[in-house]
Amino acid sequence: MIELIGLLAVISMVTCYALEERGPVFTLAFAISCAVAAVYAFVIGSYPFMLAEGVWAAIAFRKWWMRSGASLGGGQGR
Repeated sequence: MIELIGLLAVISMVTCYALEERGPVFTLAFAISCAVAAVYAFVIGSYPFMLAEGVWAAIAFRKWWMRSGASLGGGQGR
């Protein structure tokens, strides 16, 4: 079962990464997929993979936050 979760996380990561330019929802889905992959790596004891995926998740969450804030904010910063 855990292998299936890891496989689905990686498939989701690749798919969302490919569709990321279509909108911030794909960036968020990519970030969540990376976080799931990091948890999977922790469970199987692959700490370098966990660290790499955790960093990717943090970068993607920040990118989503910035993109969604820019599209929702409109008049912020005045």
